[in-house]
Amino acid sequence: MVPDRFLRVALGVALVLLALFVAQPYVTALLFSVEQPRAVTPRGELSPAEASTVSLFERAAPSVVYVFARRAPRAQDLMRDPYGGEQGGQGGERTGTGFVWDAAGHIVTNNHVIQGGSEISVRLSGGEVVPATLVGTAPNYDLAVLRLGRVSAMPPPIAIGSSGDLKVGQFVYAIGNPFGLDHTLTSGVISALQRRLPTQEGRELSGVIQTDAAINPGNSGGPLLDSAGRVIGVNTAIFSPSGASAGIGFAVPVDVVNRVVPDLIRTGRTPTPGIGIIAAQEEAAAQLGIDGVAVVRVLRGSPAAAAGLRGVDPTTGDLGDIIVGVNGKPVHRLTDLTAAIQAAGVGQTLELTILRDNRTRTVQVTTADVGQTRP
Repeated sequence: MVPDRFLRVALGVALVLLALFVAQPYVTALLFSVEQPRAVTPRGELSPAEASTVSLFERAAPSVVYVFARRAPRAQDLMRDPYGGEQGGQGGERTGTGFVWDAAGHIVTNNHVIQGGSEISVRLSGGEVVPATLVGTAPNYDLAVLRLGRVSAMPPPIAIGSSGDLKVGQFVYAIGNPFGLDHTLTSGVISALQRRLPTQEGRELSGVIQTDAAINPGNSGGPLLDSAGRVIGVNTAIFSPSGASAGIGFAVPVDVVNRVVPDLIRTGRTPTPGIGIIAAQEEAAAQLGIDGVAVVRVLRGSPAAAAGLRGVDPTTGDLGDIIVGVNGKPVHRLTDLTAAIQAAGVGQTLELTILRDNRTRTVQVTTADVGQTRP
């Protein structure tokens, strides 16, 4: 009798436990379901880093605009734009970003964003679409200046910084319109300085800023900001086999922008100081053990030709002149030379130290405006 009673009790307990197990979700739902909006849990203050970024965006965003350039469709519009602007077959419209330069309504953007555009318009941060006219272009720097038409309220000019004291590792922020998503903020650091970047004009930009802040098609012409919210560069290109951000973006340094844009506003173009040489790629020069700028070719009628500089012998392939100094300062790479030339400006005489036939000599060369000269 005892074993039977024990079995009945054990079976009863098991049935009760099973019933509780089966009923538990229903009981929980009945007792604990919240059928009204939940109370909001206070989050407290933003962290200092978050608050700083929010403040930066709120200050800068009203000065950032969306640029549209419409033109007749062309066959090459079917190709990917290597400079990060959007191209498409829909009426040949190219889009990008720009920012307000001054209270007169001048807008700075990339030249490749508006190049060939017959109708240019700008959408302000508040949504107002305004026609714009082209004031001037500097293809060698991939910069252009537009002027807004009549607006209901002029956006504030953006704060301008300096690129001369930048450090690798600094925080940077990009505001733009990637893939048509206007006023997108991305952040990162300065990955490298003094990069060289080819332009669509067959030349190279020197001293370019490299960043890992996400830059995608549509960001072209937008501002790259430092942690104080000042423009330190104009986002210009990405390096990506896929056409999307791969963490390698490039920006024209703002010191170049601050020198070129006033010229464009005054005259529609900017002089490009130079001496008229084609320099060897730094990688190739390094492989040959060259410390300096190897002259590959001297342009006909250029200051370099007048000074007697020599390029690579096209018959024998022998090296020509190697520029190793300018005005008594060493030249290790092209950026050293171009920085000295740009600092001097047009019409100034420079003393170049060159290595020719393993002998060092000096030559005088006068800089000229090479902006209208094609290589």
